[in-house]
Amino acid sequence: MLYHIFYNLSGYFSPFNVFQYITFRAGGAVLTSLVICFLAGPYVVRKLRNMKVGQHIRSDGPSTHQSKSGTPTMGGVLILLSIVVSALLWTRLDNRFILWLISGTLWLGFIGFWDDYIKLKRKDPNGLSAKGKLFGQTFFAVSFAAYLSFFPANPEYATLVNIPYLKSVFVDLSFFYFVFVMIIVVGSSNAVNLTDGLDGLAAGCIVIAAFTLALFAYFAGHFQIANYLKIVPVSGAGEITVFLLAVVGAGLGFLWYNAHPAEVFMGDTGSLFLGGVLGMTAVSIKQELILVLIGGVFVIEALSVLIQVSVYKRTKKRFFKMAPLHHHFEVLGLSETKVTIRFWIIAIILAILSFASLKLR
Repeated sequence: MLYHIFYNLSGYFSPFNVFQYITFRAGGAVLTSLVICFLAGPYVVRKLRNMKVGQHIRSDGPSTHQSKSGTPTMGGVLILLSIVVSALLWTRLDNRFILWLISGTLWLGFIGFWDDYIKLKRKDPNGLSAKGKLFGQTFFAVSFAAYLSFFPANPEYATLVNIPYLKSVFVDLSFFYFVFVMIIVVGSSNAVNLTDGLDGLAAGCIVIAAFTLALFAYFAGHFQIANYLKIVPVSGAGEITVFLLAVVGAGLGFLWYNAHPAEVFMGDTGSLFLGGVLGMTAVSIKQELILVLIGGVFVIEALSVLIQVSVYKRTKKRFFKMAPLHHHFEVLGLSETKVTIRFWIIAIILAILSFASLKLR
């Protein structure tokens, strides 16, 4: 919005030209979402506490988590508000990727909100049925994949998927690229949701992943840089950087209240759309497979649940002490804070390794 207002006035006041720069608006976006979280956070936490929307802790979870019962959840509303307001102010609203990211944020955020609402209203930790949640996620993912089928991020590489660390090595998925996009969006949404189990864990990892993808988006949207780094250039992808920096600011602001001991949990209201944003971004900038590395913590958490369920169905024995993986380490005796910080460190290492892929080509 600010771009459309001030850049058009740059002919009358030249300093307004600064609004054409992605880096300037990205800086404005991160600060805006951060400030919104700081200012609105106390009110939101207090309002949720007064509404008695406290988290119901699963009985089969770690015993140390029982003390968290009653902590306000649905804090994802604060993250969503911060991101959307910041994005509306600082992004170019005529950019197709931005419109899809905002739509995905609102759609998946609503599904998460409805899931949290059912949990609280019925006092049932299961919330919305797995089929209902999956249907809502899949519906959006199908819509997004269908759009990219007709209007690819880069028509020359429409159904091609780059193999990270290898120069100009692509796999053509043809029709299956449609399904591939669906899996990425739905999978990343659920992976972040599964990771949101410790104070600050999901929020911290989201900040790291979003910042990393923001740089990839900037590179992809800059033709000269993309050509130099041998990555797929995508017209308009640079604008995604502004949106993702809004995510970074909101994530940092939310961590202020979500750090151990948490004053509020993000709930599915936040985790579902945040994961979806990561998946949509990776597809939009044609860096689909590098997301597995950038979001490695989320991938490992999701795999731990799949492994646990699969092994238990076959052998009636547990592969991990408890799933997702962060609970396994808690049961082994590590403190919640130590597990969270170690997972953050792993996320940072994976981010560094993902950047290495830009030169090892």
